Amino acid sequence: MRLRLRQFRPRTGPHEHRIVQPRQSLRHTSLTAPEPIGLLLGDHDGLNRLAGLFSFAAYSRHTIVHIPLRDGVPPDEGFGERVDLVLAHHTLGLRTSKWPELRRKLVNGPPLTVRTDEARTARDAASWRERWEHADFRDELRHATHARTFFLFGSRDVFAETAMGFARAAGWGPRQKRVVKGHSVLMSSLPTLVQAPGGGHPLEVLICFKPYPPYAHFKRPGR
Repeated sequence: MRLRLRQFRPRTGPHEHRIVQPRQSLRHTSLTAPEPIGLLLGDHDGLNRLAGLFSFAAYSRHTIVHIPLRDGVPPDEGFGERVDLVLAHHTLGLRTSKWPELRRKLVNGPPLTVRTDEARTARDAASWRERWEHADFRDELRHATHARTFFLFGSRDVFAETAMGFARAAGWGPRQKRVVKGHSVLMSSLPTLVQAPGGGHPLEVLICFKPYPPYAHFKRPGR
């Protein structure tokens, strides 16, 4: 997949950060943070581009991927406050408290075009799934919510697995029966979010496909 991005290199003190954003917004995609259940609602374009952005994040250990999702078209269903999404490798050491300062500096970034390798992403996702049931498995998505932003910190393989989940949702979501009437359809969820100690309802982010209105324009593939 070819991704059209903007690249920024803001500084905090002596440190320079590389941050990328989609050049065009994911207009019909939204996210609410898990409290304890979050909802990521997207059309084919949004879910497909999220698959590409997670794939890019998987192989960009020194890059922060910022996906603004608060300013799109407000969804007509769901719950909770909408948030943006940030992806970063857990080894990068990004502190969420520094994010508002970095976000203010994301101005006039030059264009950047990158390509993702779907075959490589699929191989690394398969490697993650092979290890998932092992007793010592620890390759999970750490997360935090701060400054109206949901942060996901992970490794190459778990980001690759998440990319594949979005790709499946983008591909199969339009084929579900109820979507022709404008209904959302649950397709997946973010894999293995780290859970807070003490029990309680597990944290989840549900991934749903939903075409954007007017629904008369939408036709299921093959019809």
